[in-house]
Amino acid sequence: MPIWRPANTIRVKALALIWQDDALLLSDVQDDTGRVTGMRPLGGTIEFGEPWRDALQREFLEELGARLTLLENYFVLENLYEHHGVQGHEIVFLCYAHFADNSFYRRDSMAFEESDETDGLAKWVSLAELEAKGLDLYPGGLREKLSIADVVSRPTAYLS
Repeated sequence: MPIWRPANTIRVKALALIWQDDALLLSDVQDDTGRVTGMRPLGGTIEFGEPWRDALQREFLEELGARLTLLENYFVLENLYEHHGVQGHEIVFLCYAHFADNSFYRRDSMAFEESDETDGLAKWVSLAELEAKGLDLYPGGLREKLSIADVVSRPTAYLS
């Protein structure tokens, strides 16, 4: 397992908030020992000159072979954090989205490969499950943004 540390720069990322009923599509975040410390929505780093919506589409095509329908509602979080004693700083665009292909909603989990060639697994997890397992939701501040009012008004995926 490669050891990861935050870059000494501000990273700009785009992540998708894809809901299925009360569950959000999330992947594990691990520490250096492989222990899962939390989970985060899928997406990735925006490349120079790339609009964030294009980056989000690219990341899902690269990692899952999936196309997304990006909705108009999104928000931005500034994420200042520490990982194994190293300071990290991200600006994160979080966009509500749906899979264009409804078959993705019938999968319990989805394997993918990160840009550093490590394997990842995305799965549907409710916020209550995260809390019960004592896991954090990354980026920092996301759980608060997904307040009761937000959850009630969030987009829902409909299977055909």
